[in-house]
Amino acid sequence: MRAAPGGAIAAIDPEGGLPITLGRPVAAAAHESEPAMSAADLMDFSPEVAEARSAKKPIVALESTIITHGMPYPRNVETARSVEEAVREMGALPATIAVIDGRFRVGLSANEIERLGELSGGVVKASRRDLALVAVRKGSAGTTVAATMFIAELAGVEIFATGGIGGVHRGAEETFDVSADLIELSRTRVAVVCAGAKSILDIGKTLEFLETQGVAIVGYRTDEFPAFYARSSGFKLEHRCDGLHDLARVIRLQREIGPGGLLIANPIPQDHALEEAAVEARIAEAVAEAKAQGVAKKEATPFLLKRVFELTGGRSLTANIALIKNNAMLAAQAAVELSKL
Repeated sequence: MRAAPGGAIAAIDPEGGLPITLGRPVAAAAHESEPAMSAADLMDFSPEVAEARSAKKPIVALESTIITHGMPYPRNVETARSVEEAVREMGALPATIAVIDGRFRVGLSANEIERLGELSGGVVKASRRDLALVAVRKGSAGTTVAATMFIAELAGVEIFATGGIGGVHRGAEETFDVSADLIELSRTRVAVVCAGAKSILDIGKTLEFLETQGVAIVGYRTDEFPAFYARSSGFKLEHRCDGLHDLARVIRLQREIGPGGLLIANPIPQDHALEEAAVEARIAEAVAEAKAQGVAKKEATPFLLKRVFELTGGRSLTANIALIKNNAMLAAQAAVELSKL
């Protein structure tokens, strides 16, 4: 560790990566003499991603909150690397997105993933609303679905793989706790492959909110919206797609029509799925604990996922990793088809 300019604390990558600034006051980083910047001015691409963009090769965006806030170290780093490898095996290039030293990074080195993993919980969990504030203070952050979508669109990446989207939290009629992911899906033209909404959420209300926002949803080889750890949620979908070529055509046309992206619901593989009733009982326990302890807003999701992990004896984490890899593989296959259109 060393003190960075302005009093920030920076972690130095011993193998030559960029220092990762943990944070400093906004005022310390802002100078009236600095020229005005746009979001595009803050973009940095890894050499691999830059080459792939130039050559119009298939690219899949990946989020970084699974590294910074989703799993304990070193499991978070191992998962991030295995997800990237799954994308490569399907013929596409992974582009993990994060904010590092105030820059929007599209494509991370192995050293940068390792450093973010080691700092798990010690950096910002950035949604779209946080990006300017983190950038001004030259901070670092893991990007949520909403922030990753925004940066992916800036980068010209058409498809993004995540585990599960955020949504309407249980009890939202009292708390008004609704994820920014849902609004971002309605205005950002990036296709998102997910295993549904996280099971800790109110899936019915999440789907109603998405409908109100005009978000297009298609089930990939399923007629039902999946429930993250479980393949079934009890909520039927109006649209289904069974082939990669047709899926790519829908992605491309939705990108042209807009105004938002396409949500692709891809159920967790059968051999890793948890039984719906059993996992629902564990989630209900975790939600009750969170309410009793006053855990809400950004802290709610990490708290609930951690408690569900503990209450399921670790089976939820195994399922989580399996569904993320499965989504990454489908996104990569779709990206390859998109490159042919």
